[in-house]
Amino acid sequence: MSLVYERSARESAPMLPLLAGAPSRTVAWRDGQAVTAATFLAHVRQVAALLPEAVGAVNLCEDRYAFLVSLTALVLRGQVNLLPPSRAPHAVDEVMGNHPGCYAIGELALDPAPAGYLRIPELGDVAPAYGDVPQVSADAVVAIGYTSGSTGKPKPNIKTWGSFHASNLGNIGMLERVIGGPFDVVATVPPQHMYGMEMSVVMPLMSEVSIHAGRPFFPADIASALASMPEPRVLVTTPVHLRALVESGVQLPSLAAFVSATAPMPVELATEAERLFGAPLCEMFGSTETCVFASRRTAVEEEWSLYDGVTLHSQPDGTLVDAPQLAEPMALADIVTLHGEGRRFRLCGRNTDLLEIAGKRASLGDLNRRLLAIEGVKDGVLFQLDEPDAFGVRRIAGLVVAPGLTAEAVLAALRVAMDPVFLPRPLRVVEALPRNETGKLPRGALLALVRH
Repeated sequence: MSLVYERSARESAPMLPLLAGAPSRTVAWRDGQAVTAATFLAHVRQVAALLPEAVGAVNLCEDRYAFLVSLTALVLRGQVNLLPPSRAPHAVDEVMGNHPGCYAIGELALDPAPAGYLRIPELGDVAPAYGDVPQVSADAVVAIGYTSGSTGKPKPNIKTWGSFHASNLGNIGMLERVIGGPFDVVATVPPQHMYGMEMSVVMPLMSEVSIHAGRPFFPADIASALASMPEPRVLVTTPVHLRALVESGVQLPSLAAFVSATAPMPVELATEAERLFGAPLCEMFGSTETCVFASRRTAVEEEWSLYDGVTLHSQPDGTLVDAPQLAEPMALADIVTLHGEGRRFRLCGRNTDLLEIAGKRASLGDLNRRLLAIEGVKDGVLFQLDEPDAFGVRRIAGLVVAPGLTAEAVLAALRVAMDPVFLPRPLRVVEALPRNETGKLPRGALLALVRH
């Protein structure tokens, strides 16, 4: 089925700049060289002139600077950036099927390539573009981000230029309070993911932050990328990447802060990262649907602090979020308790995490914490199956990465840690979990692996 959406054209919508700051300010760092706003805009106009007429394109750029240029070129042409949950061919095909007439754009030679694939030219030397910065309507639909699929089929979420501006005010305000002034960013997360979009695409476009052009993955590469940037530096990452950094023993250049999202941050990991690298770790709370709307310093805070203008309303089955970047309040499955006159909250789980088997109740999040606490378990996940067994019970299944341990040994440890009705059946020992680029676990991939 085709996804139907409209471009808003209200005359009262304000116009907002395509890019913040003076022409001389640095937008990105490529190969150790600063790229000014004037050069960036010249690259944007170069790519915009090559785009075919269409409603939008799937942005597959892997290089972060190429993504930044392509996204902005699409916005300049009034086209929508389509952001699949991953760049896997089936995910791209599904999104393109939802948007007839769209095409795909990227900087790499792809084989096979999606239908109508446009490979942008190398973004080399170009005469800087001075003059007035283009303006964009706050109501212009500029992106449609798809959820990760960790709880089911990926769902589309429309983002306007104005909503990105509003969400960026919260993010930039939080980090400037922590750091005390301007900063530059290295990110390990892909720009297509909404967290990566907010922290490494929207931020350098809408505030005077510069971004490292690459997406370093291995600890040594992350250290090298940070060393190529001026201080103060912020590392935008995930719990999976941060754990690899902590366990690697790598020495990082001085950091002003870490930022983490996409999965819950264990307190122990946050504490160890702060001890090793000497910087505060700020965990962000949000979703593809809402963008980020709260944060906390996980090593020392249990409660989350809401951004300015955000209000939460607790409901029996979740939480209603009202935020400046939302056209209307959004319902989330997260269950919270409010504190500090409603400006802080504690997360109590998700309504989808609450289990009831044989009259007994448990939190799936708590069960997963017990699994990961077993000595020798490097990674793992417990989740509830879709289909009931012969007794009408939807059992728990598990996948675990535990070199040197058998499934029986892990189950024996779990019997001590939880009620037997919640023991995973089946539990499989695997070499690695099917995590995507941000460390999330798509449900379809989990089911396929547990049934293999």
